[in-house]
Amino acid sequence: MTAATAPTGLGEAHTVYLDHLADADEYAATDLAIGLLDAGVPAERVLLDLVAPAQAEVGERWARNEWSVAQEHAATHISEQVVAAVSAHARPDPTNGRVVVACMDGEWHALPPRLVAEVLRLRGWQVTFLGASVPAAHLVSYLHRYDADAVALACALPMRLPYAHQMIEACRRSDVPVVVGGRGFGADGRWARRLGVAWAPDAPSAAELIADERALRRVPPGQLAHLADDEYASLVRRRSELIDGALAELRERVPAARAYTAAQLDATVSDLGHIVDFLAAAVYVDDASMFTEFVQWLVEILGSRGVPVGAIALPLEHFGAVLRDFPRAARALALGRAALPGVAR
Repeated sequence: MTAATAPTGLGEAHTVYLDHLADADEYAATDLAIGLLDAGVPAERVLLDLVAPAQAEVGERWARNEWSVAQEHAATHISEQVVAAVSAHARPDPTNGRVVVACMDGEWHALPPRLVAEVLRLRGWQVTFLGASVPAAHLVSYLHRYDADAVALACALPMRLPYAHQMIEACRRSDVPVVVGGRGFGADGRWARRLGVAWAPDAPSAAELIADERALRRVPPGQLAHLADDEYASLVRRRSELIDGALAELRERVPAARAYTAAQLDATVSDLGHIVDFLAAAVYVDDASMFTEFVQWLVEILGSRGVPVGAIALPLEHFGAVLRDFPRAARALALGRAALPGVAR
């Protein structure tokens, strides 16, 4: 890309950048970002107004079944390389303390927290980015070895919230303040509040919170007294049984399911597992809306791939019958079934 053809602003650059991602052109995408920096656009703006929204669009294209998993992975890799190039180009000198940034155990969406890490670095923090799926014990061991001023933890999927809570509590026992972010905590951070942890909606907000330790530590306690009734723990113990039972009923009631290929069977088991995991997480935070939102999302995802609503309705009906003595799970399942389009209530 020559100077004559380079975009002159972030609005135009966004469209061109997405084209480079679609073409899997890593060099052109990197040149575009560096060209913006050379033109005087601040590095933080390149990260937050170019890379971040482009990555959100990549996820939407996958959800609409316009891009394959391979295309999504390729685009994500390119954006990771662009973030690295922007960071190397900016090279800010650290003037503040150390912050550790990591994904929750089992969380593999590493680019959003990487953007947070780079924004913190641009604002003068010494940042250690631990990447995707960091086990709680390993994170705590790292915190004991290195004197961190704060930990920023990311969670993209609400079904990981019980594990997120374990990591949050482990960090607190190390006396390191925690800020969390990501869609996994709700668009408005409501599940972060339920867990009793500071939440930031975006990278700049996270940076401002970390700079104010009092605000970071001044968080109302969590609201998890309902966990004393053991409903969540019972659901987790019965996970395999629930999946196997739903699969058996699907095969009995839908003859075509008996002829599934290995790939179709794996995908079905994975979807059933996600239903159970989201249900358990909704019970953990005592918020049925989490499960309803998941069901609506699943309808869109599977619908874009030609999967009928009945493929979701059947397991929800099965789980509702099996878990009728689990009050919070039963309520969430009833609301989930009510959210299905065209299904008799």
